[in-house]
Amino acid sequence: IVLQLYKRLAPIFGKHKIGMRGIHIDEYEIEFEIEKNPLHEISIPFATIEFHNGIARMIVRDRGEEFLREGYIDRMIRLVKEKIEKQYYEGKKEYWQLLWQSEEKEHAWDRDPSEEMQRRGWIKLMGKGKWFYFPPAAAIMRAMERIAIEEVIRPLGFKEVIEPMHVSFETWIRTGHLEGMPGEIYYICEPKSREAEEWERFVDLLKITRRVDEEELMKNLKVPKEGVCYAQCPNIYAALAGRTLAEDDLPLLLFERSTPSDRYEAGGKHGIERVDEFHRIEIVYIGTKEQLLQLREKLIERYRHVFNNILELEWRMARVTPFYLQQAGIAGSEEEEAKGTIDFEAYLPYRGDRSKEWLEIQNISIVGEKYVKAFNIKSQKSQLWSGCSGIGLERWMVAFLAQKGMEPDRWPESFRKYVGELPEMLKFL
Repeated sequence: IVLQLYKRLAPIFGKHKIGMRGIHIDEYEIEFEIEKNPLHEISIPFATIEFHNGIARMIVRDRGEEFLREGYIDRMIRLVKEKIEKQYYEGKKEYWQLLWQSEEKEHAWDRDPSEEMQRRGWIKLMGKGKWFYFPPAAAIMRAMERIAIEEVIRPLGFKEVIEPMHVSFETWIRTGHLEGMPGEIYYICEPKSREAEEWERFVDLLKITRRVDEEELMKNLKVPKEGVCYAQCPNIYAALAGRTLAEDDLPLLLFERSTPSDRYEAGGKHGIERVDEFHRIEIVYIGTKEQLLQLREKLIERYRHVFNNILELEWRMARVTPFYLQQAGIAGSEEEEAKGTIDFEAYLPYRGDRSKEWLEIQNISIVGEKYVKAFNIKSQKSQLWSGCSGIGLERWMVAFLAQKGMEPDRWPESFRKYVGELPEMLKFL
């Protein structure tokens, strides 16, 4: 309203050669309806908020013109509503619907494969949630990669891309990662300078104390503007931003396997299946709704072939929906089932209870128009959807070893064809 008034007054003032230098908000008060009152106090930047009988009263003081021109007020209203809604679903479980489950299998053992690989020296912890894989473990992981590529990815026509491991804040703002999980990202700081004299004191302290002086280090680093890859799909979308896809090239089928993913897990780490750095193959597909639904069925069949006939796992599939979508009445709807996520889970015998000790080893997602709109990706004629499927190589490896054990002569012949003879472990004196 204020900007509309400004536009209407500007021509009138112009006739009298009077200009408006700008707009300043001394106090801006707005009331809007909310469906639910907050369960506990809510605060947001730039404003004070009060709630009473389904009405939110927001007051902004002493702000500049950009608040109106850049749409801050509308975003602040949305943020208040999001925070209220989050209070009602926070801590609730996601909607989970079993789609298919294999028969129970007799497993080779009931020990933790990560612990056994550590005991044998096959893997070594190199920091929080980051592992070094010696030749035997590396060979198993590479076998998993070959299976995924030769049995799933190549047969369906996916083409490989290679991306950088750094992701810009601009990209993560578009995908929602920066607002959705800022506490899980590893941030990257560039040096302020590479000139030796700028680093002289830091180096001198290091030579004398043999410790990193953190305060001196921070003086020489810029504020982060990017982070380490969290998932490969954001950079793939960013590379396609603003492009128009040829109709005869749909669906666009891409995969990326070169870039490790890093996520700060805090206290949730365990073995090689829940780590801060892991290796995955990211499959991304863009096409019409009908094309992606057909592709999802083909992916399911290829994964079923791998898990049943090559790895011979005890596994299951489930449709999952976050609780907040379930509350909105979306879970189970035809549109959400067309989109949504299908999780693939494997039973871990070393954890015990078969009714609950399952590990998600990958998923298939269709996200609709979300990312193609965010990155302005279009086609000549069709309305585009997109989706992704992440293959976690460590998790495939854990699921297989947890069920089949560590002795190659007890592994399925179909898997041994891919792994070959395990290389010998290094000999240390």
